[in-house]
Amino acid sequence: MRALAPEVTNAVWAAVEALIPKREDTHPLGCHNPRISDRICFRGILVRLVTGCSWTTAEYLLDGAVSDTTLRARRDEWIGAGVFDALVSEAIVAYDRIIGLDLSEVSIDGSGHKAPCGGEGTGKNPCDRAKSGWKWSLATDANGIPLGWATDGANRHDSILFEPTLDSMADRGLLPDVETLHLDRAYDSKAVRALYETAGITDVICARKRPRGQANHTKAPTPLGMRWTVERTNSWLSNYGQLRRNTDRHTHHRLAQICLAVVLILTVKLINWRNRWSPTN
Repeated sequence: MRALAPEVTNAVWAAVEALIPKREDTHPLGCHNPRISDRICFRGILVRLVTGCSWTTAEYLLDGAVSDTTLRARRDEWIGAGVFDALVSEAIVAYDRIIGLDLSEVSIDGSGHKAPCGGEGTGKNPCDRAKSGWKWSLATDANGIPLGWATDGANRHDSILFEPTLDSMADRGLLPDVETLHLDRAYDSKAVRALYETAGITDVICARKRPRGQANHTKAPTPLGMRWTVERTNSWLSNYGQLRRNTDRHTHHRLAQICLAVVLILTVKLINWRNRWSPTN
């Protein structure tokens, strides 16, 4: 997978390393075991995200250089320090500065996936025989670049996640620049209309639900808008094994994984842009 390419991991690690708080050695004698390198732990977290393997398997793939317990502890330490949130914000700003976000056409859609271990933020997936699952709601620009997201159980309707998805975009200061918003039939409700009107979005293309008694093969009153961009981005995220079949039991762990996956996607985009315009290529 491209996310494991050295040029990608090296670029992301440089950003992660700058965000990790400096740790002071407070042991009075200075005789405790040496602290495992942050770079090795980052590699383990990345391997688990990409492959979807367990922590013990990640330890095995790293030839025992770090234990699964240390990997989990380091992940929690970085989440508590806000490393992943700061990392994805930095990546979005960098993409906007170098390539530019296109907010003329913004799409929002949900995507449900497996969560066999259950836990908070999961629910019975109606599309998977009521098995335990989770869902993310994603907003993307005209080129499929993630702008904001929210998560919940797979039993949650997409419209319920619409407001926190908008809030995620608002937190990044992107909501006022949205020109046209594209939604599918799941968002055809008074509650959703009130939300995007309150947010100041006036140009919305939302497929309407068919009236009762109308055959399914007949054309819908309002056709679908430009939603293939968000659907493609959902497939990009689904390529990450730990997102496709999530085994964590806490919402903040899943959000950290989405942040890291988005950073990897944006890093690949930026590298492709550099290679496209580099004089040597």
